[in-house]
Amino acid sequence: MRYIITHRTEYLYERSVHHSIQELRLTPQDSTSQLLERWKINAPSKLTESIDAFGNICHVFVLDHNYLGMLIEAHGEVLTKDQFIFTDAKSAVSPYYLLQQTPLTEPSDEMKRYLSGKKIAAPSPESIMQLGIDVQKKVAYITGITNSNTSAAQAWILKSGVCQDHSHIMLGLCRYLKLPARYVSGYFYDENSSNMASHAWVDVCFDIENAIWHSIDITNSCFSDERHIRLAIGRDYSHVAPVKGIRSGGGVEQLNSKVSIEKC
Repeated sequence: MRYIITHRTEYLYERSVHHSIQELRLTPQDSTSQLLERWKINAPSKLTESIDAFGNICHVFVLDHNYLGMLIEAHGEVLTKDQFIFTDAKSAVSPYYLLQQTPLTEPSDEMKRYLSGKKIAAPSPESIMQLGIDVQKKVAYITGITNSNTSAAQAWILKSGVCQDHSHIMLGLCRYLKLPARYVSGYFYDENSSNMASHAWVDVCFDIENAIWHSIDITNSCFSDERHIRLAIGRDYSHVAPVKGIRSGGGVEQLNSKVSIEKC
């Protein structure tokens, strides 16, 4: 599939911001599942590009003057194909590193008991996919209940959340099963939806020595395919947020984010 993507992020503040530093992971990477044909990020200041430990393309910019609003726009064209199995390059972060829990993924005792009841003795792509389907049924997709700081354990109690929460829950359960798992940020094209947004799913490693990963979308109960566009990978959302930063001043912040995906 070929997609034209526009991702606009706008921040508005009740008072002037005096200084800020923003870090962006808004650039899809060329890989075996996708080809970046053109891409541009428009930001209010000069961008400095780097590659992080996971191979993600990062940009940083600094604003050192007063402002009440800020607009960041990423736009480009990506060609994708149907793929859900990935093999890391030799220089990639070891899958063993992705066995570590984080505050956002640490499973509660209730989650551990739930997993024990599943009796997954020999995890496989099929059994983990079924686990993901069960999680998606147990934790309903409802917007506005959770936020970027909501942990897997909290979303489990609420029994509601969004793709980010489904992913954090699965990361916690997979790592508890001694399966390396990583968070994937990106986009998902749904021809039946007029409200596109950033998306999240997980990569699970069933062959640690050869660093082979299966990519599973919990929210849509499927392996990744040509509808998925990958942006970045990491331990959890906090490591791969499309836009994050620190600021001085500003008071109350209002965030408006809009994603447009056109198939061509």
